[in-house]
Amino acid sequence: MQIKIDTHIHSWNLEKVEYSWLKGNTSILNRSYLLDELDPQLIESEITYGLMVQASNSVEDTFFMINECEKRDWLKGLVGWLPLTEPEKWDQNLEEISSPFLKGIRHLIHDEPNPLWLLQPSVVDSFSRFHKSNLSFDVVAVLPEHLNCVLILSEKYPEIKWCIDHLGHPPIKSGEKFGKWGERMKNLATNPNVFIKISGLGMACKDVNKWDYTEIQPYIDFSLEQFGIERAMMGGDWPVVELCGGYKKSWEAYTQILSKLVSDKDLELIYSKNAIHFYNLNV
Repeated sequence: MQIKIDTHIHSWNLEKVEYSWLKGNTSILNRSYLLDELDPQLIESEITYGLMVQASNSVEDTFFMINECEKRDWLKGLVGWLPLTEPEKWDQNLEEISSPFLKGIRHLIHDEPNPLWLLQPSVVDSFSRFHKSNLSFDVVAVLPEHLNCVLILSEKYPEIKWCIDHLGHPPIKSGEKFGKWGERMKNLATNPNVFIKISGLGMACKDVNKWDYTEIQPYIDFSLEQFGIERAMMGGDWPVVELCGGYKKSWEAYTQILSKLVSDKDLELIYSKNAIHFYNLNV
């Protein structure tokens, strides 16, 4: 069986960690989602290994994920959080959450009022320290300004490995092909250390309840043309995908599209090898 790595798994426990973005949230996401609930869906979708990704800008969330990784052999790493606005405490903060499972850092920039949050001097200073820790950075971009920030930072720090989560929120809802999003993705693709994550695309569709693979295929095709099959990874985005048809539906859509666009040999890169390389996974 082909190895498949889900590089984008969330889990949250409302009794242990505070998730500010869930305050007042009236959707089905406003409850605890523990990995025991995901286990049967992993089997159904033939997922071999997984990587957890932060869901709160807090060290408590990172400790929660570390604990989950220590309990499950199929989890091979996590993308955690550090206070990027405190560069002077970088070593101290990193030591505090030190774990062999920590592979990268992310911040919920799409929840920040300032779309240029990543370009604050203190945050930019923190990125200058990434090379010492061999950590990557996941970018949850939903606005063109977010992608502009990565363009600037990836030029300033070309040695850092950057991952554009959810393909940078392509304009699937409007059907635009491919507009400002496409221009920025083309520019980002010129840096060989910028990777893309095929994930979360159902949430970008016009109707999250009725979308199918034909709606998202042009944006996956375009992204692969720009970045190549050597810089693409897969992510299920559980449990957020419960808002757009569920885990199985998303994986079936992605695999259906990729089976048309990519050879069986190259699928191995997208399903596992690229993720192993990018996140330094011990698989």
